[in-house]
Amino acid sequence: MTKIDLSNIRNIGIMAHIDAGKTTTTERILFYTGELRRTGEVHEGNAYTDWMDQERERGITITSATVSCLWSGCRINIIDTPGHVDFTAEVERSLRVLDGAVGVFCAVGGVEPQSETVWHQADRYHVPRIAFVNKMDRMGADFEHVIGMMRDRLTKNATPIQIPIGEEEKFSAIIDLVTMKSYHFSDEDNGVTFKTLEIPEDEMIRAEFAREEMLEKLTEFDDELLELFLEGKEVPTDLIKSAIRKGVILSELVPVLCGSSLKNKGVQPLLDAVKDYLPSPLDLGGTTGHDPRSDEEVEVLPTPAGKFAALAFKIQIDKYVGKLLYIRVYRGAIKKGQTYLYQTNGKRERVSRILQMHSNKKIDLDELHAGDIGAIVGSKITFTGDTITDPTSHIVMHKMSFPDTVISIAIEPKSKADEETLKASLIRLEEEDPTFKVHVDKDTGQNLISGMGELHLEIIIERLKREFKVNANVGTPQVSYKETITKAVEVDEVFSREMGGKGNFAHVKLRLTPMIEDELPEGEKNVFINHVHTDVIAAEYIDAIKESSINALNDGPQISGLCERIKIELVGGGFHEVDSNETAFRIATSMAVGKALRSAKPILMEPIMLLTAITPEEYVGDIISDINSKRGRIEVIRAEANDKNEIVSDVPMSELFGYATRIRTLSSGRAIYTLEFKKYEIVPVSIQEKLIKRFRGY
Repeated sequence: MTKIDLSNIRNIGIMAHIDAGKTTTTERILFYTGELRRTGEVHEGNAYTDWMDQERERGITITSATVSCLWSGCRINIIDTPGHVDFTAEVERSLRVLDGAVGVFCAVGGVEPQSETVWHQADRYHVPRIAFVNKMDRMGADFEHVIGMMRDRLTKNATPIQIPIGEEEKFSAIIDLVTMKSYHFSDEDNGVTFKTLEIPEDEMIRAEFAREEMLEKLTEFDDELLELFLEGKEVPTDLIKSAIRKGVILSELVPVLCGSSLKNKGVQPLLDAVKDYLPSPLDLGGTTGHDPRSDEEVEVLPTPAGKFAALAFKIQIDKYVGKLLYIRVYRGAIKKGQTYLYQTNGKRERVSRILQMHSNKKIDLDELHAGDIGAIVGSKITFTGDTITDPTSHIVMHKMSFPDTVISIAIEPKSKADEETLKASLIRLEEEDPTFKVHVDKDTGQNLISGMGELHLEIIIERLKREFKVNANVGTPQVSYKETITKAVEVDEVFSREMGGKGNFAHVKLRLTPMIEDELPEGEKNVFINHVHTDVIAAEYIDAIKESSINALNDGPQISGLCERIKIELVGGGFHEVDSNETAFRIATSMAVGKALRSAKPILMEPIMLLTAITPEEYVGDIISDINSKRGRIEVIRAEANDKNEIVSDVPMSELFGYATRIRTLSSGRAIYTLEFKKYEIVPVSIQEKLIKRFRGY
């Protein structure tokens, strides 16, 4: 990879709802930057960044693909993210390492459910964005309506810097409000050439009005521009671009562009906007972490001269080269042959090979520099979210948090010959995907695999068969229930026993208290607090008590489910100078927590899904009635364009198996829906009793 000045690097993501045109837009970007000689199409199953068989067959993006290109002296590293909610982890980990993003919106559908989800994910990571209203040529395209939806649902700062000339089949060109010129793209060479012309007379009034609105917004970011605007003087183009860039980097402005990627209109101006307005690594000032020795916060500044520091944001198993570790380099450089340190476990490893990834194609590199995104081959001990550094550095960057799994399926090998292959394959897939979990049911002994939805697990099972050549029997999907408590209790437990001629003594007094989700620290499921002094329990045993407490919550009293939303406080106890040891304190703590959980009025919790259905008006009543019958709660009903209505509701996951068939029947196949995990809620008492009996085999 040619070393490029940090100010000319853009690390961006393309994000949107499924079928808004993310992958097609990425294809066109690669085509116009010369990375592709011809464009592939999602609907033809040959899109460059959709390289998995399942992606090409289904016409959806499942795994985020990393590509790189050059535009006007600027290196643009792009991650094309999935649009389906079952693969939200791909979006989450991509946003963690990006400096900017392009939100792609369908000119017909506007702000669709998943585009709202990924937008708020980007809000959480404070990622600066620009927006691209795609599919302006489609029947029902309405640019103004999409802007209104963005302002209502996403951000008041959505500000058009382009407007279309015509819509639907009359969409012919784009007006740039910054330069006050119009762009007309050639149909003869797939839009490679385009003419910059004066704005047509019949469009001038509309353009001037839109420019006035844009300039009014930009006065917030530049005093000189404000002065010129108030005096009614012409504002120079450079000043406008500077103000837009400042607003974007502050995340207080979202410039909106338009076009049609499929029809090759508007992509080059979008590339210019990426270069002109989205931040470089220098603009954002690096990232933060902590020193593991002192727990003090440390800032990692983006400088090529500093000691190497990078974040491992993705693991991928490649059938040709093995384990690929995707990293974002924040500081310094890493060269082939160098040794790096895993801050998580203190182990070291040597870089055998460095790759620049182009979707599933690989280009060998000698080194990666600050600001670069690339892959290291052969890493054995790294996991998603790990920090890797120069061996003399001491920095752990903030990790990513991922949503809980909500659905499980039992899986077993078809024959004894498949047993070891299945086990090894599941371990590799669990390494790749932080939202895919494998565990053994302690009552039945079955292997259970858990994920974010039916499609997620369906893809996993297909990969087992195709990539790993595993023959397996698969059960029916089951909801992943959890447990919590409703009553505060205190327990006093003493463990005193002679084993192997040696005494073992531990005394712990614990208080368990129910918590609400909002009280928990971010990313935590439970809390442990120590209130005792070292004269009560020696400091050397506290970590063992904490670890045993949290581990004991993995086995609930009702259905052996995971226990969450519990505060465990160590409030008393005792130790013996000779007979006390870590093992004794672990046993005493585990016994105490188990006893406390049984006496603290335990209850079950179930996953609640955010169900968003978009339907013609005549089917609204039937769909609402069906949602109500499934213990659902209607949150909002919105009128959409083209006589459509959007119904947003909370529905228990257990009520939604086979919903695709159900909604198709209710709407004569005309409604669409998305499901997204929202939260866990307490199961109603009447249903809880039936569930416990079922799990206990009554």
